[in-house]
Amino acid sequence: MSTTLCQVMGFLVSSLGVGGSIMATAMDTWSTQDLYDNPVTAVFQYQGLWRSCVRQSSGFTECRPYFTILGLPAMFQAVRALMIVGIVLGILGLFVCIFALKCIRIGSMEDTAKANMTLTSGIMFIVAGLCAITGVSVFANMLVTNFWMSTTNMYQGMGMQNVQNRYTFGSALFVGWVAGGLALVGGIMMCLACKGLIPEESRYKAVSYNASGRNISYRTGPYKAGSGYEADPKSRKGMGYEEAPRSEDGRRPYPSKYDYV
Repeated sequence: MSTTLCQVMGFLVSSLGVGGSIMATAMDTWSTQDLYDNPVTAVFQYQGLWRSCVRQSSGFTECRPYFTILGLPAMFQAVRALMIVGIVLGILGLFVCIFALKCIRIGSMEDTAKANMTLTSGIMFIVAGLCAITGVSVFANMLVTNFWMSTTNMYQGMGMQNVQNRYTFGSALFVGWVAGGLALVGGIMMCLACKGLIPEESRYKAVSYNASGRNISYRTGPYKAGSGYEADPKSRKGMGYEEAPRSEDGRRPYPSKYDYV
């Protein structure tokens, strides 16, 4: 019962993690404009992995997708790749995990096969969670670096505050961190459930050694001593010791092998 519960809980937690990764990747609020020095503004800007948006004070929002790939920074493209790889692995892990659930019986699938599928899905969830956490962390590091560089450029020069936008963490980053953590925890739970699905007889297999030849049993019986003289001498003679018939004059009609001795 505990194994089934652990497997089902791992599946549910991993599903939430994969869904959160998809949501975080599609969100446009990976970076938002910092309003610390200018709380009242007519334009609010925020950016995502696929497009940048501008929201005006009137409520009108305009989003523009990135029409270039090579023009984007290399780290930005790496974040995209990590999130996509994590989503693909998570979806594949969900499909494998559905067939590996112990409460679902498909044909004559053995528990050993379900254990292997559970372990495979758990590893997929772990890798998907690590990809999501790594991608979000790399993007957050880029934001921190650009934020302090913008702050330094803002206050240097003639002591005047230049008009320059700074960006800080958006809500998509926190969603991605939580989603990656859930996928990681769900994968660990699936790996733990794999141990309980392995049958007991397959864990400890006894090695049996068989003799190469047949087991021959010898039975001892009472010893019977012979007198040396048997009543019927023909019983001691084989087919080659039989005497050939003789003719009327006492001679053999054909030579015997004993004639040449």
